[in-house]
Amino acid sequence: MTDVRHWPCDACGADLRFAPGQTQLVCDHCGHVQKIPEAAPWETARLRELPLADALADRLPASDSEMRRTTPCPSCGALVEFEGATHATRCPFCATPVVVGTGETRLIKPQALIPFQLTEREAREAMVGWLGRLWFAPNGLQQYARKGRALSGIYVPYWTFDAATRSRYTGQRGDAYYTTRTVTVKVDGRPQQRTVTERHIRWTPVSGHVARDFDDVLVMASHSLPRSYTEGLAPWDLSALTPYRADWLAGFTAEGYTVGLAEAWEHGKEIMAQVIRGDVVRDIGGDEQQVHGVQTSYAQETFKHVLLPVWMAAYRYNGKSYRFVVNGQTGRVQGERPWSVWKIAFAVVVALILAGIAAYVAQHR
Repeated sequence: MTDVRHWPCDACGADLRFAPGQTQLVCDHCGHVQKIPEAAPWETARLRELPLADALADRLPASDSEMRRTTPCPSCGALVEFEGATHATRCPFCATPVVVGTGETRLIKPQALIPFQLTEREAREAMVGWLGRLWFAPNGLQQYARKGRALSGIYVPYWTFDAATRSRYTGQRGDAYYTTRTVTVKVDGRPQQRTVTERHIRWTPVSGHVARDFDDVLVMASHSLPRSYTEGLAPWDLSALTPYRADWLAGFTAEGYTVGLAEAWEHGKEIMAQVIRGDVVRDIGGDEQQVHGVQTSYAQETFKHVLLPVWMAAYRYNGKSYRFVVNGQTGRVQGERPWSVWKIAFAVVVALILAGIAAYVAQHR
């Protein structure tokens, strides 16, 4: 656990917390409100992109990193930092009990974050509504989620990458053409002649170049959640990024990144490669395309370390653990799909009954 930071209330001295969707800290003890100061011009400059080559070579200025005390989860490996008055006894990612740690890790400082826009109540309503749309989900789990313990507000670490790419490709362009021929078929036992049209492809070798400048390619900087979860929370409105200020973390926790910059950059290039391949296909043109090879060069590579808001729930229901995540900006929900054995059995029985009725009607007709 990191050193616990406190934001004392000016009126009573109790701990303040950040109010999602607002730009102020509130005191749950006396109701006092304190406005979060606006970012100064020099803070806004911190949103500038950092040179990727310098970071990979460990040449970033010392001011861009800091030592943090963190607590690794023994189950999922999440590296969680604690800010404000939050005290956690279970991992917010998998509900595993954790012991307060004392290890220190040097981490690149976050440059920006998107503050929470949804309150815990709004996030819970979004999660329960999502469960309600899953017809085969157990009703008991939905009620348990509605009345269960509070969701945890987590700032999840991400990397963003920019790059100017130039790609050379080789492949084949396929142009369709059509021919007709006469075939003999039997209709009611009698031969008849019909004309059929057949489609063919004429392939032509091609090569060329495409170029694309990428801005803010987003890569999650943690292994604590399945990639399908985090991809399902997209899209994020990154125009809402604001310069990092600890006040936004009051009452919340922040996860330290466990995906290093080099590993994330490789994933970022995979994301770029998918977009580049689409550019190549469009550049080849024709009716069909074959891409044999793409060679890409990268220039002006830069990155940012940012934090994005996620409401998280980890429940144990009937001996099984379920995890759900809610985008703290948009309310999109992802999670482990639960199944009700009784609902599935009921659906099977209904389907068999309907099939039997249909067969009976068809037989008597």
